[in-house]
Amino acid sequence: MKITFQGNPLTLLDKQVAVGEKAPYFTAVNLDLSDYKYESSDKIKVISVVPSLDTPVCSLQTTKFNMSLEELEGVEIITVSTDLPFAQARFCQEEDVKNLTVVSDYKYKDFSKKYGCLIEELQILTRAVFVVDKDNTVKYVDYLEEITNEPNYEKALEVVKSL
Repeated sequence: MKITFQGNPLTLLDKQVAVGEKAPYFTAVNLDLSDYKYESSDKIKVISVVPSLDTPVCSLQTTKFNMSLEELEGVEIITVSTDLPFAQARFCQEEDVKNLTVVSDYKYKDFSKKYGCLIEELQILTRAVFVVDKDNTVKYVDYLEEITNEPNYEKALEVVKSL
């Protein structure tokens, strides 16, 4: 898949995830530096992937999904970036992000390998959104072609509400 940053072409490493596939399990790092294990659960999951929480679009994406969770029951939202957990914790405190799980892929790069989200030239994650049903099947995928653009929140949440 071709992606760009401000119009400049970039390379995504590894295979991207597709609708209908099982969502790969992965290990990341929690805000307290403990390991986070993504595994099956009885919840619908939205995986929101951002390059860095310290950028305006990533911040907006995270806070919008945080607010949307207040209206949804039985849904877990996981935000993944390669920011250090210290920066993620500061962001969550400053932006009052309490409704979703924020994890870092900085240490293991397990998420980026299994979801095909690592940008080779920058060594950060591309912007993407995945919706996963209760059976851990991927129901929606949005790898943004231009990583400075916002995702289609309405479409992702429409899929969530249909499950």
